[in-house]
Order: sequence, then C-alpha cells, then structure tokens
Amino acid sequence: MGQIQIAATQETGVLATAGTGAARFFAARGGDVEHIFATSGIDPETLSDPTLPISLRSYCSLFETAAAATGDDNIGLWFGQQFKPTDLGLIGYIAVHSCSMRTALQNFVELFPFHQQGTEMKLAERDGLLGLEYRICDGRIVSRRQDAELSLGMFYNIFRHCYGSSWHPEEVLFEHPQPADWREHERAFEAPVFFGQPTNALIFRPEGLERRMPTNDPRLLMLLRRCIRTLGVQPTGPKHLPEQVKDYLLKALPEGCPTLEEASEALQIPPWTIQRRLAEAHITFKELVEETRHELAVAYLRQAHLPLTEIAFLLGYSELSAFSRAFHRWTGVSPRLFRAHGGR
Repeated sequence: MGQIQIAATQETGVLATAGTGAARFFAARGGDVEHIFATSGIDPETLSDPTLPISLRSYCSLFETAAAATGDDNIGLWFGQQFKPTDLGLIGYIAVHSCSMRTALQNFVELFPFHQQGTEMKLAERDGLLGLEYRICDGRIVSRRQDAELSLGMFYNIFRHCYGSSWHPEEVLFEHPQPADWREHERAFEAPVFFGQPTNALIFRPEGLERRMPTNDPRLLMLLRRCIRTLGVQPTGPKHLPEQVKDYLLKALPEGCPTLEEASEALQIPPWTIQRRLAEAHITFKELVEETRHELAVAYLRQAHLPLTEIAFLLGYSELSAFSRAFHRWTGVSPRLFRAHGGR
C-alpha cells in the first residue's frame, strides 16, 4: 500500500508547557518515564522551556504511550484535571489575566493557534448554550483520545479559576468511542459525557460570562498577548490536501465508507483535483481510505473493551466479516488474533 509523503510537510507543533509535570505524573502511576519519553521521541528536558515547540504528533503519542505503559486507560483525563491554567504557559496566563470570563475565552480562542498548530478551536452556539470546541485536524495524528481528554480538563480548570470549584459544564463531548471506565469522565467533569461526537467540547450556559477574572491584569495581559505572538509557534497555513482528506476520513468513516465524490463535496474541492494532488503524494484515494482504516483498526483493537462488531462499524464496514477480511489483508492475521497478542 502507498504511503503519504509527509516528510515534505511541515510538522505541526505545540509549546512544551502543555507537558508540564508529565514525567512526575507518569512516575507516580508506576510508569517507566525514560521508556515512555524515548518511545514518543521527546526529550523530557524540553518540557522545562516554556517557549520551546515540540511535535504535536509526538506530544499525543506521549500520552497514548503512557496510558499503555502504566495500564491507566484514563491517564489523559486525570492529567488534565490536575493541570493548572498557568501550567499552560503564555496561553494560560493570558486566560487568567483577562478581564472577564468572556474575554478570557475570546483571547484563548484567538491566540490558541500560537500555542498549538493543526487544531480547530472555537466558541459555538448550541441551542441556547455555548460550546468551547476543540479538535486536532492534522490527519497524520490518528490516536487522539488522551490528548482530547487532557485538553478539555485543562480548559475546564480555566472556568473553575473564574467561577470556583463548584462550577461544572452542562455536557462534555468527545470524538472517540466510549472507553471502558467512562463513568470516571462523568465524575471528573461532574456532568453527562457523550462519546462518538463530531468534536470535543465543553457545553456550558452563557450566563455569568461577564464575571471578572480574580487575577485580571489589563497591562500584563497586553504584554502577554504580544509575547505569545512573538515567542509562540506560528499558526500554520492551509493544510496539505492529503492531510485534509485523511482528517475528513477520520470524521466520516463511522457513517460509512465515503466515496471520492462525497469527500469532494465535503471539502469543496473538485474530485479531479483531489486525485491529482494525492497522486503527487504517491497515493490514491482508495489507498488513503485503506491506510486510514488500518491505522484506526490498530488503535481500536488495543482498546480491549470495544467489541469487534463496533470497531467494524466505526471503520465504515457494514459487516464484521468484511472488516476481518480487510484486516487479514493488511496484517496477515485476524483482528481477534491481533488483539489476543496484545495489539502487536
């Protein structure tokens, strides 16, 4: 099967402060910190520099690796819950030194691209409520669950910095399938949690957005806004088309295997342009679909609680037998045997 030529594509990054305290947190849960960081390709020393960018793909891998190494499937959830807003560095200080909760959210959304690239972050109205929505849109990053859970936990604590520890959202949404210990998510956020959603989001009531931040400092805020534009990662331009297509596939597959024409309509790019640009990356649309399904299948099979029939559905197959045949074609073994061998 062909592979996307990602080497020529700019690697998306995130400021290293997003991993503040990760080594200590992993060690407290029995993880081999040196192994976890080495497997993810991150030097732990880089996390001590608040303005140093690291690969977003490696950052996500860090927490996925830590979950497997510690046996704590919800490690991202709990890491985010204990993460103070100021641990995020410049973007966190900008939030807590804003004048009100409303301006904190506006500043956070506006300037988040200088903290992390390859990400969609926005405030959206939802039937009288508001949603702080977040999702990685770099199609090269398939395993995103731990990042989503830790990120919403970090954002949750910005609200609590303003409103106090009794605040909780109305709902919490996650893109990924429901994990085994999903009740822990409801306990962590003190709200109903829904999985398999189009995005990750904290849903909350708009009342109270004018409440002043207890640490608001307009002069410091002005300086911080300038600093993050100078010292942060620079927002990326338009995504390369193979990445756009793959990101679309990640969202669309649970609804069935999309066609080139459906991808064209969703991305508003002519099908012949998609074919030509994919050919330049030495891959066809069909091969990209297969590659995406393969990567997702491996990630899902490592989650022992997910039934094979559900995995087949999440990959856009109408029957388990079709998924089993495809997986055997990719790996030479059945999904059941792959899982029995620990996902290797």
